[in-house]
Amino acid sequence: MECELVDAAGQHHIIRDKVPIFTTEDLDADSKYPRPGSILCEVMARYKDENGSELVRVSTEKPYYIESTKGLFEFTVPAILVTLNPD
Repeated sequence: MECELVDAAGQHHIIRDKVPIFTTEDLDADSKYPRPGSILCEVMARYKDENGSELVRVSTEKPYYIESTKGLFEFTVPAILVTLNPD
């Protein structure tokens, strides 16, 4: 499966992995795309940019070693995209 992540600077990052990494949905070739999904990550830092927007620097290296097609593990995203894992 392929996932597109858009960071806080508007850069598009492609991440490819198995469906269960992104969603618990039972997806196949006949499913309607795009679909919402998520990636487990580690919060590295929280801060506000010069405009006062809340940003979060995350790493997708743990727990599943997920990298973008460009080999990136760290991304800065709007804080609203980061949710707490209840487990």
